[in-house]
Amino acid sequence: MTTATVEARSSAPWHLWLVGVVAVLWNAYGCYDYLMSQTKGDAYLRAAGMTDAQIAYFHAMPAWMTGVWAIGVWGGMLGAILLLLRSRHAVVVFAVSLAAFLLSVAWSFGVGGAAQVLGAKAMVMDAVIAAACVFFLLYARAMAKAGALR
Repeated sequence: MTTATVEARSSAPWHLWLVGVVAVLWNAYGCYDYLMSQTKGDAYLRAAGMTDAQIAYFHAMPAWMTGVWAIGVWGGMLGAILLLLRSRHAVVVFAVSLAAFLLSVAWSFGVGGAAQVLGAKAMVMDAVIAAACVFFLLYARAMAKAGALR
């Protein structure tokens, strides 16, 4: 290994670590929410402030939507970890996570009738989540182009 290779690998911009840690923390909440929703069920959903109608809507979602949700949240966490590991694969994983999220939103609001049941608060939260997903994807892509990811 040459000195230039060692220097190129060891030099990562400070913001990569900041964004990586923020990405892990952000996605950790999504993973927590997923796990609690799946294991604690209605008790967790009620504690999160959901109404009976919202809980019924949640239970009426098709099983494949749970899979899409899992891909979205766990993919986001994997992408964040890969970003911290400076792996170029973070870009693809963040892209898959974003695609899963967009599919879930498209179904929920396009077919599932989420706007009527969940209301404007859910739409705002989904917009915030979408913005975060896009940011992490674009950031990882920029870091890959800059050579900070291997």
